[in-house]
Amino acid sequence: MTLATLDRPDTAPAFDFDQLQSFLFAEARALDDRDWDTWLTFYHADCPFWMPAWDDDDTLTEDPANEMSLMFYPNRQGIEDRVFRIKTDRSSATSLPEPRTNHNISNIEVTGREGAVLEVRFNWNTLTFRYGVSDQHWGTSFYTIDTSGPQPLITSKKVVLKNDHIHHVIDVYHI
Repeated sequence: MTLATLDRPDTAPAFDFDQLQSFLFAEARALDDRDWDTWLTFYHADCPFWMPAWDDDDTLTEDPANEMSLMFYPNRQGIEDRVFRIKTDRSSATSLPEPRTNHNISNIEVTGREGAVLEVRFNWNTLTFRYGVSDQHWGTSFYTIDTSGPQPLITSKKVVLKNDHIHHVIDVYHI
């Protein structure tokens, strides 16, 4: 896979909706293709990756440092560590064999823009297949994307898993 279609010269016009959609689809495709090295290139070094948990009152936790989270990596180094463990089978939480996935994205909205930085919200549904069993996960993601460089970068990622009563470990490729 290549990100050449997402690379932009410094003279490129403002990041438009079609480019945003292509960026989000390319990230999802990297997950479906298990192209971990490419998938990591979507993230800024300081990007937190957070999936809050639902508390007993059916509200989301708000502080990953002090409350339960389904997943939290404070920066890209944590994401890289997870990918390393997936690639080298060095985690009991890794699903082996890895499930086949199909990520679907819809309802993409730019909810804010400050210069070259976009606040984005979208819904997603991921279908998985492993050991002859199909499964699905769905939710809403909130990204902050910096489009000022030659390649856009996710600078913050929050994933809200809507069907959180799961029967196995949830991993980065499920969402």
